[in-house]
Amino acid sequence: MSDTSTPAITCQNVWQVFGAHADSALKQALSETQSAEEAAAALRAKGLTPAVQDATFEVKEGELFVIMGLSGSGKSTLIRCISQLLPGTGGDILIDGENIRTASPKRLIELRRNKLGMVFQHFGLFPHMSVAENVAYPLRVQGMRKKGRLAKAQQVIELVGLGGREKNFPRELSGGQRQRVGIARSLVADCSVWFLDEPFSALDPLIRRQLQDEFLDIQAKLKTTIVFITHDINEALKLADRIAIMRDGKIVQIGTPSDIVLNPVDDYVREFSKDVAKGQHAHVASVMQTGGDLSHGPDDPGLRRDMTLDAALARCMELYEPVPVRDENGALLGVVNPADLAAALQVDPAA
Repeated sequence: MSDTSTPAITCQNVWQVFGAHADSALKQALSETQSAEEAAAALRAKGLTPAVQDATFEVKEGELFVIMGLSGSGKSTLIRCISQLLPGTGGDILIDGENIRTASPKRLIELRRNKLGMVFQHFGLFPHMSVAENVAYPLRVQGMRKKGRLAKAQQVIELVGLGGREKNFPRELSGGQRQRVGIARSLVADCSVWFLDEPFSALDPLIRRQLQDEFLDIQAKLKTTIVFITHDINEALKLADRIAIMRDGKIVQIGTPSDIVLNPVDDYVREFSKDVAKGQHAHVASVMQTGGDLSHGPDDPGLRRDMTLDAALARCMELYEPVPVRDENGALLGVVNPADLAAALQVDPAA
């Protein structure tokens, strides 16, 4: 994730209101009320649906930004506003500083062909085209010659782990393989901003975890800016640089995975993370105290600020000697190493 001065994506007071005369109703509500909450209430009183309410945030270049919430929270509507699949009712949406809410239809087509990649839950593959032809299709739309587009498609096919499947048709692939084709197709045009709306939610858990790992590898190689939608807190915590949590059309908290797990702003956010193994996602930096005299402290276990709490605990436990284990009558049965106790509580990240 780079730290350039211009964010890759900027959303300023974005609204999406459904219903008759939504534009004029929103302007009136905002002019007559003092807050977004009051404006949303006024819109609902008129029978309108404020699906996204006053969303304001930035996504840095190269950041993997996850938006999550329950069904009906507005997360998919918001990503459709940002990608301009929905025009939005109010506010501004900037991609690399360009306000795309005021862009012409021709300019939007150019952006979708050359800058914005999209992947959705339903793959949308052409059944009569091979894997290579499906992946190369955006380049065909751009006017690239067949030899060049198939060569470039092959590079992306290899990137997503589908080498050897170029000539297969979608019906000959598993669900996970079809989703890889969708991912490859969205990447082939060298998009700099990538929108993904629950791309793995229809897949079996094992395939889903595998694709999450591969997805992180792709992100590490390409450094693409990503907005990723999910309803799964574990998926969000695994993938995200930062997470935005939505409820009833509003963004209620934005933070790092550690922020969301350790410092939820309310009971709604707390409910999402209540069953999360916090030690796997929170890091030493989140509980570290600066300063202090360590000249007479314990042995140094070699902790780093970016270690998870689980890993730090296991490292600290390595300093202790094995301790006895006894039966209910006090007879000695054996010994256990405290480090083994700590390690047994950790979940294999690849599991």
